[in-house]
Amino acid sequence: MKNLYLIPLLFFALQVTAQNISERIISNDPSKYRELTGVHAGAGKMGFTELIGRNDLATNFLYLHAGRIDAKSGIGHHFHHTIEEMFVILEGEAEFTVNGRTSTIKAPAVVPCKMGDSHAIYNPSNESISWLNFAVSKVKARTDAFDLGDTRVGASLDPIPTFVSGRLEKEKLGLDNPSFEGSEVLFRRILGPAVFSSDWNHVDHVVIPSGSNEVIRKLEGVEEVYYVTKGAGEVSINNNAGSIRADDALFGSLGETLTFSNTGTEDLELLVIGIASSKQKQLSALGSTEGYPKSMVLQMDFVVSREDAEEFEKMYHSIYVPAMTVQQGYIESKLLRMYNDQLSEEIEAEATNYNYQILISFDTEENRRKWVDSKQHDIAWPAATSLASEFKWRGYDVMGDNVNEK
Repeated sequence: MKNLYLIPLLFFALQVTAQNISERIISNDPSKYRELTGVHAGAGKMGFTELIGRNDLATNFLYLHAGRIDAKSGIGHHFHHTIEEMFVILEGEAEFTVNGRTSTIKAPAVVPCKMGDSHAIYNPSNESISWLNFAVSKVKARTDAFDLGDTRVGASLDPIPTFVSGRLEKEKLGLDNPSFEGSEVLFRRILGPAVFSSDWNHVDHVVIPSGSNEVIRKLEGVEEVYYVTKGAGEVSINNNAGSIRADDALFGSLGETLTFSNTGTEDLELLVIGIASSKQKQLSALGSTEGYPKSMVLQMDFVVSREDAEEFEKMYHSIYVPAMTVQQGYIESKLLRMYNDQLSEEIEAEATNYNYQILISFDTEENRRKWVDSKQHDIAWPAATSLASEFKWRGYDVMGDNVNEK
């Protein structure tokens, strides 16, 4: 834990994150495409670039690729066993293959390629098409591929797809949604977490009408990647703003609040990909040796007013836990609330003003310090301390626990 005199620096770090918003907004510029041929043993050629990469988010988001698939060209039939992808076409149509079955899908459309499903895409037309590819990995930053040597050129077509797909259709959007706060915002969840076996949580279509502002998205337990399919606007993260327009991509991190506004004359449309913090964390076998710690625990005590108690508990679940679960060596945490006065008196508890406690456990003190130096901590710690009038902490070596004893 940083010393108390360093706490203001955390607030400064939070502002630095926001001030770098221009670095987060990446334009999909065809002039920067690299030309590739035989992608996954596919036909023809394509233009390619990476907009957002594996190190940009804390979750297991792997990449957002963009490009152009030329006429009579495509990406060959292949497998991934540790990642899930989603192919997107924004205009035209293409032949999508999943598990050897092929159908023509018209844009604007999304086709998830679930973990272990073989997949491919082919453009049979005489015109190039715009293409996006989102990916989430099972293990942070890890990827794999196995090519089948099949271009899918001339594949027989099913008139009705036998695989999951979705389209960005404005007429299917609704006004009532739990995710984006703002009047007249149109929203639809195209795909939910049940579709995916990775930490991929959702695929949303959002439309912000012309003239709308103060459309607020609070990221609680998820990170999101946004691709602007139409229109122009402005986005701010922690009150620092940047301009966005069609074919821009950007992302929001755990615990952040994003505010969108439409500054153009047409609808601002967003394709939104959500990635949850790890759905589950399994404790590793620590193999302790007598006299040596199995892990460590940091005990943090807080004085929280009755008025802020509900918000403090919500903060723990929506910001603090998601920020920690993506950290190297994280094991578990607990939020403890002091007994009420009557019950404390009955058990003759020690008198104290500290009424909340957060216990966090890492495999090593070294990894806990990495968490303290992370950008996620620079969001989570101020969120906790801003709701407390006093706080302190102490560290412990874990010399045994009955949960993991052998």
